[in-house]
Amino acid sequence: MKLLSPAISRLARLRYWRIEQWKSNPIATQREVLQDLVTHGQNTEFGRKYGMNNLFSVREFKKAVPIHEYDDIKPYIERLMNGEQNLLWNTPVTWFAKSSGTTNDKSKFIPITEESLQDCHYQSAKDVLSMYYNFNSESDLLTGKGLVIGGSHQINTINEETHYGDLSAVLLQNTPIWAGWIRTPELSIALMDEWENKIEQLALSTINENVTSISGVPTWTLVLIKRILEITGKKTLIEVWPNFELYLHGGVSFTPYREQFKKLIGKDIYYLDLYNASEGFFAAQDDPNEEGMLLFLNHGIFYEFMPVEEYGKKEPLTIGLNKVELNKNYALVISTNGGLWRYLVGDTIQFTSLNPFRIKVTGRLKHFINAFGEELIVDNSDKAISIACEKTNTVVNDYTAAPVYFSEESNGAHEWLIEFDKEPENMNQFAYELDCALKAVNSDYEAKRHKDIALRMPILHSLKKGIFTEWLRSKGKLGGQHKIPRLSNDRIFIDELLLIK
Repeated sequence: MKLLSPAISRLARLRYWRIEQWKSNPIATQREVLQDLVTHGQNTEFGRKYGMNNLFSVREFKKAVPIHEYDDIKPYIERLMNGEQNLLWNTPVTWFAKSSGTTNDKSKFIPITEESLQDCHYQSAKDVLSMYYNFNSESDLLTGKGLVIGGSHQINTINEETHYGDLSAVLLQNTPIWAGWIRTPELSIALMDEWENKIEQLALSTINENVTSISGVPTWTLVLIKRILEITGKKTLIEVWPNFELYLHGGVSFTPYREQFKKLIGKDIYYLDLYNASEGFFAAQDDPNEEGMLLFLNHGIFYEFMPVEEYGKKEPLTIGLNKVELNKNYALVISTNGGLWRYLVGDTIQFTSLNPFRIKVTGRLKHFINAFGEELIVDNSDKAISIACEKTNTVVNDYTAAPVYFSEESNGAHEWLIEFDKEPENMNQFAYELDCALKAVNSDYEAKRHKDIALRMPILHSLKKGIFTEWLRSKGKLGGQHKIPRLSNDRIFIDELLLIK
């Protein structure tokens, strides 16, 4: 371990020239990526269907292959999970990253190939390390260990050859042995799926380690830090880990959490935003002073950008890097070495820089709440409201919901403003049924609600009739296609409504 860490550190510093190569030649790099992808895909069932052996340009590729959403490729996924191969990609697919809450299904399963593991996810992780050393050349990061707050892992019982888990669990399960020497905790703890016990074991097993970095979503990281401080009796994390210097975060906006982290950690450290989804590792901050994340262009992903106003059209327009503009919302469309072809991720992004290409995530194509990684969409909330109404003999006219962020006194929650046509006899019972229904339709919400660790019970307000109408009128949006936003990832709408309720 003592000999290995300096060696890895030197390699990470020396390989930055590779990043500079594709940063300097973005358009050519992306063309080469697409050519390689089509070569892999042309003899698959999908490739034969769309004539990939005759596609020799970006224009021909876009003309031949339609844009796909998850439901479009779901039949291929189901067949892959039952053991068929050579459907979307020409090498075996035996791993799937389980993701939830962004489609009509409770869960979706994204294929993970050896190429997407090595050339996308792991390559990107190496590049993050190289970029960090590039702007922080005096770092002692690898003199200690990186604490990884990962997901859980389960074996897919449909087929003994096929496995699935949260993306972080899949990555941990497949990393080489040496990676374990610079990571904590041990794999058995990292892959635990009972979060209350997992947080306890994470805390107990890492307190005496020399932890120099943490990677994980802000909600669970906050829970872990607070538990570590409780156990040790320390006031700040830097008292527990004096060499701590880096927090890698992603999945939700870090803005509401920054001050809490600063107070709990006890000194200024580096915070880096990552855009690492089940579908691929797309981007990471290469400069802590820049808002955006560097788009990874040479990692087995070909990018297209759909202006959001094109979404829903029969043949939506997409553009390449040579035509994107700053501060304009685009939906991300990707073709990957995991066997996704012109796949609509569902996220919206904006470019913050065009030289190099940096992006920030601005939301999703549809209304949502993703303040804690729960990825709650309107389809989920509509279903849950309907179930709660049925269970309590209640009628709802309209509703809106938004997050209540972590505070020093309590964890997060969702706050709901509901206009009832027929109120429930017991509001607490309605809240209970709504919560149960949300857990049933969204496994990410269910995980965050487990034993109130990250999310507590929903907070409900019954509005007098006409409040929503009054608010729309005040905005000059009464009538026509204007409607109350069902879900918001910030509190702008709900705070305005609470003032007049």
